[in-house]
Amino acid sequence: MRIIRGSHKGKILRPPTNLPVRPTTDMAKEGIFNVIEHTWEMDGLNILDLFAGTGSISLEFCSRGAGRVTAIDQNLRCTEWIQKAARDLGFSNLSVFRHDVFHYLHSLRLRYDIIFADPPFDLELLPTLPDLVFSRELLHPGGWFILEHPGEYDFSAHPRFLTHKTYGKVHFTIFAAEEPLGD
Repeated sequence: MRIIRGSHKGKILRPPTNLPVRPTTDMAKEGIFNVIEHTWEMDGLNILDLFAGTGSISLEFCSRGAGRVTAIDQNLRCTEWIQKAARDLGFSNLSVFRHDVFHYLHSLRLRYDIIFADPPFDLELLPTLPDLVFSRELLHPGGWFILEHPGEYDFSAHPRFLTHKTYGKVHFTIFAAEEPLGD
C-alpha cells in the first residue's frame, strides 16, 4: 500500500497481512482522487471514511491536505493499524473509531464535505448506503458521497446520482447532496 500524492507521496506502508480487507488498488485510488481534486480544494475538507480497512483512503486524504478525516471500521485490528500508521506519519488530523458503520451513521450529528465508503462487496445492506447517508443529511450542501462497489450494482437512477467511474475492476459511484437554492 502506498500514498500516491501529497506530503507523504510515495510512502510505502505495510499493513498486517491478516487484516480482513480488500484494499482499493493504487490505480483506482489515483483515478478517484483525480476526480475529487478536479472539483474540490483539499485544504480544510471534512472527510468521513467508512469501512476504512487499512486506512488507505483516509491516509491519502491526510497526505493531500484534508482538514479533518474520520475513519470508521468495526474491526479492532484495522482501527489499531490505522491509528499506528497515522501516528507514524504524524497525521494529527485523522481520528479513528471502532464502530459498526450503520450504527455510527444512525447516531451521527455531524456533516461532511465528502463521505467515502468501501464496504465488503458481499454486504447485504450495501445498496442501502446512499439512502441512509442522504436521509440522515450527513453531507454539507454540494457534498459528495463516494461508494466503491462491485460492477453488478447500478445506481444511475438514484436521485442524487452524479457520475460513475470504473478503474479496472473497481467501480465508484459518486452522489451529490443538493446545493441550496439561490435567493
